[in-house]
This record gives sequence, structure tokens and C-alpha cells, in this order.
Amino acid sequence: MFVLKASPAVMAPILLNHAGNDQNEYIKQHVQVKNPYLDAMEEDILYHFSLSTKTHNLPEMFGDIKFVCVGGSANRMKAFAQFIHQELELPGIPEEVRDICEGTDRYCMYKVGPVLSVSHGMGVPSISIMLHELIKLLHHAQCSDVVLIRLGTSGGVGLAPGTVVVTSKAVDYSFRPQFEQVVLGKVITRSTELDEGVANELLQCSAELQSFPTMIGNTMCTHDFYEGQGRLDGALCSFSHEEKLEYLRKAYEAGVRNIEMESTVFAAMCRVCGVKAAVVCVALLNRFDGDQITSPHDVLVEYQQRPQVLVSHFIKKRLGHIV
Repeated sequence: MFVLKASPAVMAPILLNHAGNDQNEYIKQHVQVKNPYLDAMEEDILYHFSLSTKTHNLPEMFGDIKFVCVGGSANRMKAFAQFIHQELELPGIPEEVRDICEGTDRYCMYKVGPVLSVSHGMGVPSISIMLHELIKLLHHAQCSDVVLIRLGTSGGVGLAPGTVVVTSKAVDYSFRPQFEQVVLGKVITRSTELDEGVANELLQCSAELQSFPTMIGNTMCTHDFYEGQGRLDGALCSFSHEEKLEYLRKAYEAGVRNIEMESTVFAAMCRVCGVKAAVVCVALLNRFDGDQITSPHDVLVEYQQRPQVLVSHFIKKRLGHIV
């Protein structure tokens, strides 16, 4: 069910060879915003981060960021910050990493060297709010060549529990690689294809680790955990067991290998703003076998660490810590 062979990925930024210059020069890919009104603002208040362009020196605070890892749980993203601190062998005590967003209880944010670890809550609306302010933050900080990665958990579709899925395309309820946003009463449709090179790099990292099964597949994003994902155990259920299985079979035939609730808006916003991005989620169960998560707590904890281990390996390779 999983693939451990990856094609080589291009890891360097675009190169230009100028006439009369024997050295290639990097073209920095800066984080873009697609809002002409931002330049006219005297101050941009990133309200849900408790940050502002007037009260904080964002280039000084965040200008060296190259990797941004986001996940739903505040506790999990704090744990990831402490984990990557140890993995990068940075000075200081991992347990003392500070929440930059401690002035608000909406999201948490930890900076560990060139890595930013941020929580995004549950569902499309929550991660959408966070992404607007995160992308503006990276833009104001003049960050370049940033890779944005969502770490998460999901329900597997035809996969053994514990399998890690690197998303190829984030798809909607009809298995289309698109995200629909209602703006001023009109529907805007945006593509949700993710960076193929980064996905292949992550797959190659898994092959090097040889610690858990990893594959590339489509991820279906829903607006609900229960009925929207075809679960039979919610407070409401408007379909039969047979209808559920038929829907999951159609999803599988469309290349869907896991289901979660944030990937489409994540992929769409990163793509529009020119940020290379990936989604790495572990499957906690096989939805063909049931709807409730029944694995023991210690097993689930180990499963949830798998995306962190994989992304840590990816970051260390990018930084040259692993040859």
C-alpha cells in the first residue's frame, strides 16, 4: 500500500548565470501577499498572533525563518518545537522555548533557529485565519525560500494505522483538487496542488529513515469530523453503513488515501502566495474498518510523532546536518 521510492528532487532555489559572471547567483523567492491595500496601511495588526508591524521588529524577529511547521494542537506544536530544538542541537534548554503568541489564547508560536512552529486549531476557518496572518508575517519579515509544512493526524482510507501520507493533491468532498471560498457572495475557486519536489524529498527522507510506512497520495479535506467524513457515530447520521462504504470506495478509486479538515485551504493559500508547501499526516485508523479511534494511548502518541520525525529529518538534510 505504500511507496518507498522517490524521484530526485531539486532542493536549491532557481539559479541565474549572468553573462560575464562565472558564479551562479540565487534568486530568492520571497513570500508574497496578494493584497494591494497592505502597502497603504501605516500599521498591520496581526491580531490573533498579538503582533504588529508597529510594535514589533518583524524582520529582526523572523527574517531568518526557512521552515514553518503548523499543526492543529497547541501542545503538539510546543512538543515539536522542543523536539526540533534537540534535533538541531541548538544552545539553550528545549523546555524553555517561549510562546511568542502568549498575549493571545488563539494560537501558539515557537521560534527555534530557522524553524517556526505554529498551531492552527481545527478546521478550515481556524487555519485560514492563522494562514492570513502567518503569510503576512513572513512577508513583513522579508523571509525568502520558505517551506511551509502542515503536520497532522488523519483517518486513513485503505491504509494500515500508523501509515504516513505525504499529500499530492488536497481534494474536496467531490475529489476535486480545488478550494472554494465565498467572497462577497461569489464563489472563488483556487487550485490545491502542492509542491511535487518537496513531496518527493519527504518520501526520500522516509526511505532513509526506514522507520514507518510512508506514501504519497491525495488527501480529502472536509468541513466536519462526523457526517462530513461519513462517520456513523456522530450525534446525527443521515446515511447507511452501505452508503458510507460506497463513498469511501469512490474516494479510494480517486486516489484519496486519508481524510482531514485543513489541507485544501492550506494548499490553496500557499500556492497563491508562492510558498512551497507540503502536508504530512499520519493515519490513526483505517476508515474501512471503523469510525472510532481505538488504539492504545501510547500507540497513538508514537503515531503522532511520526510526521515530526520525518519533517525533522527533512529539515536537517536541507540545513546540511545530514549528508
